[in-house]
Amino acid sequence: MTMLSLDTTKRYTYADYLTWMDDFRRELYDGFVKMMTPAPSRSHQKISVQLLKHLALYLDQKNCEVYHAPSDVRLPIGMNEKDESIFTVVQPDLYVVCDLSKMDEKGCLGAPDLVIEITSPKTARRDLKDKYRIYEQHGVREYWIVNPSDENVITFVLDANGKFQLAGLYAGDDKIPVHIFGGGLQIDLTEVFV
Repeated sequence: MTMLSLDTTKRYTYADYLTWMDDFRRELYDGFVKMMTPAPSRSHQKISVQLLKHLALYLDQKNCEVYHAPSDVRLPIGMNEKDESIFTVVQPDLYVVCDLSKMDEKGCLGAPDLVIEITSPKTARRDLKDKYRIYEQHGVREYWIVNPSDENVITFVLDANGKFQLAGLYAGDDKIPVHIFGGGLQIDLTEVFV
């Protein structure tokens, strides 16, 4: 199936998604196709590598793992985990999973513990509105939005009522505490925006 033959007004499942054998990257938001932007910028890639490095070093010999795009995160509603019943599939820039039973050869099935999106002018609305809502709805415990152009990071933490609360806005030489680790890891922004 090519992009030209996809009906963007139709609702698809992860089972449909698996049949799309082309070079286009896309996500599903409640069953509706969202095309991914072209390859990320150089600054986006550098930031991603720095964050990945810090997370991977911290997680060495721990029971959590970090992954980077492209990697499918399937977000089922309730306990219905069959491919034909999953309508939301995203590819976060980075994510951390501490319940490794969620991981399989297709990626992650269920909410990661931490999701990091590195935004751009073309993806800002999706990251700040659409993905914020998706990650909150599906129970992602912590969500970061990294803004390369302004060199800042906004972090949100899921509260006991299942709603994101602003945890902090970081810039300059701030150190960002990773809340899912109880502050055991703090990432120095001077080592991220290099």
